[in-house]
Amino acid sequence: MPNHDSPPLSPRASAPAPAVPLVHAVTTDEIVARPDFVDVACGVMGALGPRGALHLRASRAAGGRLQELGDVLAAAQLVTGAWLVINDRVDVALTVRAKGAQLTSRSLTAADARRAAPTLAIGASVHRVPDGVEAARGGADWLVAGRVFDHAARPDEEGVGMPFVEALVAAVRVPVIAIGGVRSSHCRALRLAGVYGVAVIRGIWDAPNAERAASDYLSCYDDAGAA
Repeated sequence: MPNHDSPPLSPRASAPAPAVPLVHAVTTDEIVARPDFVDVACGVMGALGPRGALHLRASRAAGGRLQELGDVLAAAQLVTGAWLVINDRVDVALTVRAKGAQLTSRSLTAADARRAAPTLAIGASVHRVPDGVEAARGGADWLVAGRVFDHAARPDEEGVGMPFVEALVAAVRVPVIAIGGVRSSHCRALRLAGVYGVAVIRGIWDAPNAERAASDYLSCYDDAGAA
């Protein structure tokens, strides 16, 4: 049985924490339902440290279940320095004392979320440049943009490609985080395009070792910047 009371005690040693995390590990309902999810999630947060974030996204989960998971991961947030970000539910983010909330098309607007939770870090998921501009003006601290690349797991969904993120980066002054089929091999092109960071689902959670995969994304992004 997973030990839900003991998050890892070895945060990643790294450069000083940026204002917004660089690597965002995003969950799904299926990932959250895995029997070892909490242990793996705490390990991922330990690997990412203060330069990473875990986005608790489970759109079919009841508020009580999100709060239960959030309470455990908020303890790991304190130990590892990695951000806990609650997807969609600003109320749950406030209740569990997460670092931030990620807004979607069904959430509050960035402006409303900022009024409701002035101390909470706010991210917004966007698929069009005008939506990103509006969210940034409303007070979003970062934008998650995508889906950028095609992915074999979703052959019916075509990626929007680099032109979208390049246009978004040019239109806003907040960090842009690319999501959607992002592999470590994409990091150099994304950084050249001005993208601030990456959000990853299967590249981390479906890897043989999720903790190592999370660390590898950080390293690849660092290497891309150095290059």
